[in-house]
Amino acid sequence: MTMTHRAGHPLPYDTYREAVARETLRFCEVVQDADPATAVPSCPDWTLADLTRHVGALQRWFGTLLTRLVQELPRSRDVELGLPENARDYPDWLAAGVPGVAAVLRDTDPEAPMWVWGEDRHARFWARRMLFETLVHRVDAERAVGLPSDIDPVLAADGVDEFLVNLPYAGLFAPGVTKLRGDGETLAFRSTDAGDGPGAEWRMRLDPDGFRPVGREAESEPVTAAVRGQAADLLLLLYGRRSYQDPAFEISGQTAVLDNWFAHTAF
Repeated sequence: MTMTHRAGHPLPYDTYREAVARETLRFCEVVQDADPATAVPSCPDWTLADLTRHVGALQRWFGTLLTRLVQELPRSRDVELGLPENARDYPDWLAAGVPGVAAVLRDTDPEAPMWVWGEDRHARFWARRMLFETLVHRVDAERAVGLPSDIDPVLAADGVDEFLVNLPYAGLFAPGVTKLRGDGETLAFRSTDAGDGPGAEWRMRLDPDGFRPVGREAESEPVTAAVRGQAADLLLLLYGRRSYQDPAFEISGQTAVLDNWFAHTAF
């Protein structure tokens, strides 16, 4: 098992720029001919129309943040959406925004310092964040209409890393995260197909004052609980789209640590 912790070392910026466009168009294809009133089981109380509007609104907001290179927490998330009156036109509206998003990402210096809610305080944070917001919601849409989903294992592994590196900062919108505590337990997420050797591993340490990722310096320390599976399955597990009890995962150690983790990281 190759231990990998890529905090601060995301994929090349162009990978995110291109993948955002690709995933957005894939999302549009899924919902294009579907009933906008279709329920989205993985997003309770949402319909496909709600989900499509959410993806488009987030992309436009992220684009506004990048264009302005904001340096402090925005007081409002209101942006001009230009949303069509008919929900059946939402897929075309979302697709129409792709060139604008691509232009913002292309014209923004990924190294530019700016406000973010997570760890990497540079513009590239938002490109990475936009990709995984879009990708996971594309899977939500596919599930809603009964289509199978596939996620590139390299992107999936990067998504696992992005989620875990930023999770300690997510209390801004996920207050449950601020209550995630432990007594020094170490939880490991192990992928079998991360695309960088035999696999990758991410470790999180739960202490009385909070939790944090741990890297190579803790490689020799014992693991209290571990989840092993394909990177795509781990990504969906972390986002609450799967259960660690699914047969896709191999579980070892204390399941109480897993229960504590998922009870506080659902959002």
